Amino acid sequence: MSHHELYCDVCEDVAPFEAPPCVDGHGSDCPELVCTGCGAAVVIATYTVGVTRLADRRRRQPAHRHAA
Repeated sequence: MSHHELYCDVCEDVAPFEAPPCVDGHGSDCPELVCTGCGAAVVIATYTVGVTRLADRRRRQPAHRHAA
């Protein structure tokens, strides 16, 4: 089991968290953590998001409409 020190909302303090035995096969990299003081569980979600800058995009000129 891996140990982390995180803020626990229930304990209202920094507390040691540990990963319980993972049934999903994550091993020590399991995103589920349990506070060793009160038993509160948290899930650590890590993901990446592609970032684009609006200034890098080619700006489209508004279409001009003519009266028929």
